[in-house]
Amino acid sequence: MDILDAIESRRSIKTFSDRPVSDEAIRQLLSMAVLAPNHRMTEPWRFYVLGPKARAAYGAALGARKAKRVDDEEAAAAVIAKVEQSHRDLPAMMAVSMTLDENPEIREEDYAATYMAIQNLCLAACAMGLGTHVKSGAVMDDPRARAAVGVADHERIVATIHMGEPAEVPTPKERKDAADFTTWVP
Repeated sequence: MDILDAIESRRSIKTFSDRPVSDEAIRQLLSMAVLAPNHRMTEPWRFYVLGPKARAAYGAALGARKAKRVDDEEAAAAVIAKVEQSHRDLPAMMAVSMTLDENPEIREEDYAATYMAIQNLCLAACAMGLGTHVKSGAVMDDPRARAAVGVADHERIVATIHMGEPAEVPTPKERKDAADFTTWVP
């Protein structure tokens, strides 16, 4: 698959087969991620490949946040258990963090570079027949989620990535043409 096909066919995959993702495949994806453009060559990205226990602990932290919206105590416990189990059952999951530079300009550049690394990883996964789902949100600042990942104090979790062999690939969502967002400046 060439890069244009990978860009066109990449989707956020929400259901995966039970087939595990090999360590070798993950290493190959990571080697593609670190080739992302990076102003000043700060290489701010950090990758945490989560095993079943770490995935479950992260899921429990996310589940606890979701359970706060449920009034019934039993139902809240069920939410936590469900999210914890769904994360444990993922074929593979990683958290991507970035180092936090004191300089706000460099920190902004590093955030952009880290997301470009994530995109490289997702496109490489697509080319390898794997699906990914990039997740972000407030849970990444939750002390329980940070502890589950093992992220250092001087790092910010930017995203988590669920990955595996797609059980199903959703149809593409309708998007506007690039011309709708483009201004040609003479």
